[in-house]
Amino acid sequence: SGAVIGPLLASVLMLALANDFRSVFWIAVLPGLLSVALLAFGLREPAPRAEAGHPAAAPWSRKTLTRLLRATGPVVALGAVFTLARFSPAFLVLRAGQAGVPVALVPLLVVAMNAVQAASSYPVGRLSDRIGPARLLAAGMGCLVASDIVLALAGDGVSVLAGVVLWGLHMGLTQGLFAALVADAAPAALRGTAFGLFNLVTGVALLAASVVAGGLWDAIGPAATFVAGGAFAAAAGIGVAFIAPAAQQGRHA
Repeated sequence: SGAVIGPLLASVLMLALANDFRSVFWIAVLPGLLSVALLAFGLREPAPRAEAGHPAAAPWSRKTLTRLLRATGPVVALGAVFTLARFSPAFLVLRAGQAGVPVALVPLLVVAMNAVQAASSYPVGRLSDRIGPARLLAAGMGCLVASDIVLALAGDGVSVLAGVVLWGLHMGLTQGLFAALVADAAPAALRGTAFGLFNLVTGVALLAASVVAGGLWDAIGPAATFVAGGAFAAAAGIGVAFIAPAAQQGRHA
């Protein structure tokens, strides 16, 4: 809900404060400080528990890392391939401005993206339990290809909104599935480390994808950025057929 309410408040504040970015960001500091205070004073972590049959071990020892990579390597590889196909959503904001969307209304596009992602995540998870993740991940890449095509051709706010909605659907089709794959593949005592490794690798892939996207934007133009993104997404969708079976084997190992 925060991913929807936050951008809504940002849009309201931008309209009320005549697009005063500085004031809006200062106001945004307040919930950030509240979050830090809750983490520092309101939450208590449970004591770590060892997995049955495996005593607790240092997460960065050679033996532990070998065990972790053997279990989660295919899932991490699949996540990296997917992330290379999508760059930062900041480029959606840039595209909206380039297409003439008023600055104060741009956060509403973020609301639409997050709302679609949230609404689709639960039914996608239920469907994954029935048919497995591979086809849903491929469908997510298909949505990303469609989004890139729409955004490459976008000339007004309506077409940008259509591309953003497709982008949100692609996130709903993929993000929750990756979390489930990582949680199921990792040894119980190393799940936190597994998520850290997954986020490290996909974060580096996202940085690389965004650098390429920015270079294309500056050198050729916005359309080239989204055309290249669509090409990478199509390649990643094909890669699912080869990587997802190995990921599922690791999931049930």
